Amino acid sequence: MRLKNKTAIVTGGASGFGEAIVRRFAEEGAKVMVADVNADGARYAAEIYGGVSCTVDVSDRTSVEAMAELAEHEMGHVDILVNNAGITHLPQPLEDVTEEDFDRVFAVNCKSVYLTARAFVPDMKERQAGVILNVASTAGVSPRPKLNWYNASKGWMNTATRTLAVELAPMGIRVNAINPVAGETPLLKSFMGEDTPEMREKFLSTIPLGRFSQPDDMGHAAVYLCSDEASMVTGVCMEVDGGRCI
Repeated sequence: MRLKNKTAIVTGGASGFGEAIVRRFAEEGAKVMVADVNADGARYAAEIYGGVSCTVDVSDRTSVEAMAELAEHEMGHVDILVNNAGITHLPQPLEDVTEEDFDRVFAVNCKSVYLTARAFVPDMKERQAGVILNVASTAGVSPRPKLNWYNASKGWMNTATRTLAVELAPMGIRVNAINPVAGETPLLKSFMGEDTPEMREKFLSTIPLGRFSQPDDMGHAAVYLCSDEASMVTGVCMEVDGGRCI
């Protein structure tokens, strides 16, 4: 019960890494808001794990502000904010990515961190406590070809994590990130372009431990970084990647 009596929001919490983080937080005693653009998925996950559901578009200011209002009504305050929601564009030469896809990637992966910070940091400052966890990617540390703008968005997320950590540390707020390698989530096919044995082998050959990350790998790392066990840890972008970035 490392998160007993804590309240948390997990964006993109209806599936993949986010769902595993929701489950592990609930197992450790937290009350969790499952926030996702997929309303049915958020509702289903919240019912399973005894939390609160919220339909949200993390790239839209009005939607994020509504999420904050719901969180205040349902939970009083938010101890832990996990910025997990994210998307990618399909693998292709950088100049072939459409402007629409570029804008959407940066809106969901980057602007969302700005919007949630505006919505939740003031209350954390007032309470002199809080934890923010950003789910970035090894793509932002060791970029893969043909995922150029996705790589850049996750590199932005790592830099944002460090600068948030430096600015907010005096107020008792910790900010960290996890950098997953490609994992068994709904986004895996998008990263690879096609889900074939040959393409899987190509990706696996870059991971020294020889397997894709599993949602539980992220859930375990998230519990540690958001618990009091990590009270001296801030500004860390932890690679949970089977050694890919070595």
